[in-house]
Amino acid sequence: MKAELETERYADQVERWPSEGRHILANFDGASIIVYQAYRAEIARYALERRALGGSEFSYARMSWIKPNFLWMMYRSGWGSKPNQQVTLALRISRIFFDELLAQAVLSSFDSTLHESRDAWQALFARASVCLQWDPDHNPKGAAQKRRVMQLGLRGQMLERFGKLELLDVYDLSDFVSAQCQFLAGDLANLRIPIERPYWPADESVATNVGLDACTRG
Repeated sequence: MKAELETERYADQVERWPSEGRHILANFDGASIIVYQAYRAEIARYALERRALGGSEFSYARMSWIKPNFLWMMYRSGWGSKPNQQVTLALRISRIFFDELLAQAVLSSFDSTLHESRDAWQALFARASVCLQWDPDHNPKGAAQKRRVMQLGLRGQMLERFGKLELLDVYDLSDFVSAQCQFLAGDLANLRIPIERPYWPADESVATNVGLDACTRG
């Protein structure tokens, strides 16, 4: 289905976002949160028609990455221009399930402030169904920012749950992405993106597990 996510000018939103630190910037309400993926047309069509991931072109044997941050998805997909990433999907899941993903997430690299030892981290990572990676956020034109945003890699049982059981809605954002591309060459005054604000898990221990930095909480 076509997305009707509430949007706002990027120029207005960026003034409210934290400028540095680790943050989950996302579009969410009291019960659900949006994550993004970009696929080739065949995978996207299956997801839109069935509200599930599958079909001959999609593999549950590989890790699949989800991104709560719209601009991080745009940076990775080249605003829908990269091969096999032409269709931008917004996938709505419950906050309960998203927080469960965060609770089980293991960082994709060793962090001495969160792990007892490198060996302990490697053992956790080897069996993890959810992997977490913090990367520099990027502005709409692709410049790296001091602020870091997350992506989650799902595999095994958690990928199966996400793709087959937990999707509340799937939206096609491709027309919206295409329409906004015309503003990238200018000063971005007219560029609109889905409304995003810092997300904080319901359980404080989950925030600690992923290394979130404190900020104004949504």
